[in-house]
Amino acid sequence: MPRPSSNGAVPWPAEYAERYTAKGYWEGHAIGDRLHAAADATPDAVALVDGDRRLTYRQLAERADAVALRLAALGLRPDDRLVVQLPNTAEFVILTYACLRLGVVPVMALPGHRRHEIGHLVEHSEAVAIAVPDFLKDHDHRAMAIEVASDSPTLEHVLVLGDKVGDDAVDLRELCTAPGTPEDRAAVDAYRPESRSIAVFLLSGGTTGLPKLIARTHDDYLYNARRSAEVCEFGADTVYFAALPLGHNFPLACPGLLGALLNGGRVVLGSPNPEKAFPLLEQEGVTASALVPAIAQRWLDHHREHPGTDLSSLRLLQVGGSRLADHVARRVRPELGCTLQQVFGMAEGLLNYTRPDDTEDVICTTQGRPMCEDDELLVVDELGDPVPEGAPGVLLTRGPYTPRGYYRAEEQNARAFTEDGWYRTGDIVRLLPDGNLVVEGRDKDMIIRGGENISAEEIENFAYQTPGVARAAAVAMPDAALGERVCLYVVPEPGHTVTLDDVHRVMAHAGVARFKFPDRLVTVPELAATKVGKIDKKALRADITRRLDAEGTPDDQ
Repeated sequence: MPRPSSNGAVPWPAEYAERYTAKGYWEGHAIGDRLHAAADATPDAVALVDGDRRLTYRQLAERADAVALRLAALGLRPDDRLVVQLPNTAEFVILTYACLRLGVVPVMALPGHRRHEIGHLVEHSEAVAIAVPDFLKDHDHRAMAIEVASDSPTLEHVLVLGDKVGDDAVDLRELCTAPGTPEDRAAVDAYRPESRSIAVFLLSGGTTGLPKLIARTHDDYLYNARRSAEVCEFGADTVYFAALPLGHNFPLACPGLLGALLNGGRVVLGSPNPEKAFPLLEQEGVTASALVPAIAQRWLDHHREHPGTDLSSLRLLQVGGSRLADHVARRVRPELGCTLQQVFGMAEGLLNYTRPDDTEDVICTTQGRPMCEDDELLVVDELGDPVPEGAPGVLLTRGPYTPRGYYRAEEQNARAFTEDGWYRTGDIVRLLPDGNLVVEGRDKDMIIRGGENISAEEIENFAYQTPGVARAAAVAMPDAALGERVCLYVVPEPGHTVTLDDVHRVMAHAGVARFKFPDRLVTVPELAATKVGKIDKKALRADITRRLDAEGTPDDQ
């Protein structure tokens, strides 16, 4: 297993780095420089729309440089880490752009994270700053960030977006709107990061509890966004609607925000709620967006019930995060009038897309094929041997934008990566003769609830902290709206009764993100076990499916 470099990231072997450079995948540029090049090409074109705020490329680039220098004035330097937990706002975009210019590494947290997850991200990344909203959905993020800072030996600056900033924090809105100077660009250029340095930390959807950090370099992540934009046919006429939280890899760079801005397109920030989204799609002439299956189905249902909105500008609707049911996929073109693009990818790298010119059968029944000819795929059985073509097996991958290990995580890397650098995705797939993949399920112990990855082990750890729990097992149960929900099986200690509220109280006290809370609790005298004595999760998943079927409500728990 390769050893981490001095910055904690696992490097690609030299022979592969040379190959990827020679083939032009790695261009040797910092992402911020390429964003500036796009701004120089069309300075007066609108780059970003956030409600009533419209920023041209020149304005966006100038604000990013001004913010970069203000971060430097606070003491932040290249390779310092800044946890970003912001909603889809102009400030998210400006701050991220500024970090990419300065060489400060944004750690992409999600709006739903709470003290439990944020504290871990700050500690593991050794962050020196954090950016949060004041309040979001009745949660006081500012107070949470101040509390995390008081417990952290590294966190020095709390940046707050909103009206309730306080004297012990930095006003992010002011930071992002105060005018810069013509000399800012040259001053920021002096901090230009190396292309092989870490550009951004993404979060894993790991099965072993709290998220691991995925270090994406300027070279590999720029290719991630650039090649994605080519496959998805993004250009200057693209109007991309950012509906999913931008801290996710999918809307950030697949091709998402970065892919649109690198190609002179316009990015419109908004909500995934179709009642709010559809008027924006019509008003801005949106051409592309990305959704998870649960939201895609909401869009389809809303459009069927309210057909008045003009969605004729929409050309491409990407759907990923979990598998889209074939029958739902077949509704997209006839009902929304646009091309569906299935996306099967991961923050760890590999991206598979159906192509806009694929047949309708390929688009609706597969999850696409790799975007790069040097994406290597292996589909293997339980012993690690290749399976016959078209047979299901566990997917392993390597490639020019798939890192060789997690950040500062040697124990996890030994499990997740082979000695010769293959990443064990944990996804069970079939590789078809035409190169497209069909995702059959997961080998990993993961629950995907509305596009959010939830570790079963993490849920079980909190269950064991609940009084009266002798044994526990968390599994996915089917749900039409969210794809999957969390079902917790519990064996109570003798004489005890355990309720869902009991588990929720433990998790709430620990400051766990609300989307991880179990949706259902099933009490059993014992847990199903395999022949070797391990908890049989397959049997438990089958059991909850039978229970839901018997109740006549398999998809609405």
